[in-house]
Amino acid sequence: MLRRLQFIALRFLIVFFVVSIVWVLVLKFLPVWVTPFMLSRKIEACRADEDTEIHHDWEPYENISKEVALAVVASEDQNFPNHWGFDFDQIYNAVTEKRKRARGASTISQQVAKNVFLWHGRSFIRKGLEAYFTVLIELIWDKERILEVYLNVAEMGEMTFGVEAASLRYYNKPAKKLSRYEAARIAAVLPNPVRFSIKNPSGYVQKRTGQIARQMRYLGGQKYIADL
Repeated sequence: MLRRLQFIALRFLIVFFVVSIVWVLVLKFLPVWVTPFMLSRKIEACRADEDTEIHHDWEPYENISKEVALAVVASEDQNFPNHWGFDFDQIYNAVTEKRKRARGASTISQQVAKNVFLWHGRSFIRKGLEAYFTVLIELIWDKERILEVYLNVAEMGEMTFGVEAASLRYYNKPAKKLSRYEAARIAAVLPNPVRFSIKNPSGYVQKRTGQIARQMRYLGGQKYIADL
């Protein structure tokens, strides 16, 4: 019986590795039209008897303003061009700093792994799978593809996923035409796009927008992400 269970477990692991690698390879080239997180948000809205329409419009990287790409890097993961999926300095700081609220240290790569391939939640199994998929996409995709997917699947407003959908809903223009300040405003709501609003920004969002715009200048502007 023990040997049989070991054999079943081994077969499961082999199948999982093969399927996951093929999945990541396929999504290196195809648009990501739907993610587990989008579906979970739809289910939550349905249970709460709220509007369940998902706003999502995939756009390739070349059709997105590089100001937005720079804004999310400046806001979420300034070491994105240099790390291999994990920013260990930020992880160390998050663990050692004494704060009332836990500080996030997820890179853009980790957020893509979580949003595209996994469910949201807090468990060692999910965190382990997040690390696994982070390594896979860093090995199989390039940085530009990782950022392209992030800009297309991150929630940027209630039931609004991706910068194109957010730009059309809140600025009435395609993402390709966003200005630096508009891009910084979008990045400013990313920590909690349901609580914070692009269209009706709070004082915090306005302050955060200015901070991100300044960081974009300090990083050297669009040339900081030109060689991804």
